[in-house]
Amino acid sequence: MARKARLRIAQVAPVIFPVPPVDNGGTERIVFDLTEALVAMGHDVTLLAPSDSHTSARHLAASASLSQWQRLRDNVPPGVPGVLESLMLEQLRQHLDRFDVIHCHGEFCHAALLGERHRHSLTTIHWRVDELDRQLFFAGFPDLPVAAISHAQGAAIPASNRLGTVYHGLDPKRFNLGNGEGGYLAFIGRMTDQKRPDRAIDVARASGHSLRLAGDVDVGNPQWFDRHVAPELDERIRHVGPINDRQKQQLLGDARALLFPIDWPEPFGLVMIEAMACGTPVIAWRNGAVEEIVEEGVSGFVVDSFEAAVDAVKRLPELDRRRVRAAFLERFTAQRMARDYVRLYRQLLANDDTNRTESAAPTPGKPAEE
Repeated sequence: MARKARLRIAQVAPVIFPVPPVDNGGTERIVFDLTEALVAMGHDVTLLAPSDSHTSARHLAASASLSQWQRLRDNVPPGVPGVLESLMLEQLRQHLDRFDVIHCHGEFCHAALLGERHRHSLTTIHWRVDELDRQLFFAGFPDLPVAAISHAQGAAIPASNRLGTVYHGLDPKRFNLGNGEGGYLAFIGRMTDQKRPDRAIDVARASGHSLRLAGDVDVGNPQWFDRHVAPELDERIRHVGPINDRQKQQLLGDARALLFPIDWPEPFGLVMIEAMACGTPVIAWRNGAVEEIVEEGVSGFVVDSFEAAVDAVKRLPELDRRRVRAAFLERFTAQRMARDYVRLYRQLLANDDTNRTESAAPTPGKPAEE
């Protein structure tokens, strides 16, 4: 396929939340900001997403999101997510020839549907990729092009699949520089042993700060919240539940710092750049992609222990919130993300042109076909 200045791009979203999400849904937030940035660049973009989504791109939808069905109905059957994904992929199948590039952000089934079009596709996995499900997936589709969201995540993606690395980006207009005058520390994430809000509580108490915890109780492990977080809540340690973008701006903008005390190989860590967009420094445990996102002594501190985290809180006056915001603008905007993805899209199409040329070339000793 010849290189074109204006690409016809499909963005295929997951089916769990609308695009953009109301509160939960980091993947859906990235899909939205990427789609809008691509439209602003002048590309012909189609968003395949639940019907309760909204976008300035062309929108194809077959049903509402799972979260919408859960609001409308009691006891939604466990098979509904699979049905919703099947309906979404049927929409994609019917329109495959409309697109130069198909960019999928879902789980697995799109790879089987794409068939020969997989060479014109890109898959972004927004989760860890080092476990059995992804290993089986990569083994079954060894030439499916995949974009890593960090070098840490990409290290577990087979070289035959890995096309490149694109860091997440956000629309900078959604966040403003905050002054941190709330005086508290903030935590945003699922209430789970992977995200470790209990560590955040310990750091807040030891450093003499109040703490605001935002995020849902993990539906897969609600007992963890009951055991490790709920007993610690009081007038200084508060759980405010899930929050939307407006609430996130206020929570992060007024916080002295974001605590990111993870205990798993974080593939990216979207909340870190949301904090940076508000000028709020990040204190994060060294794991997964953290060292790629946080610039030590510029946008925050990377720590290896509880003691180091408490010390980092004391060092917060060393950081300039304006410089934290500038670090976000330099590295993590949606516009930069879109440009990086377009380079990968064009690489896919250029590779296809090369393959076509090579397949059309005559074999040595054999005349070319007329």
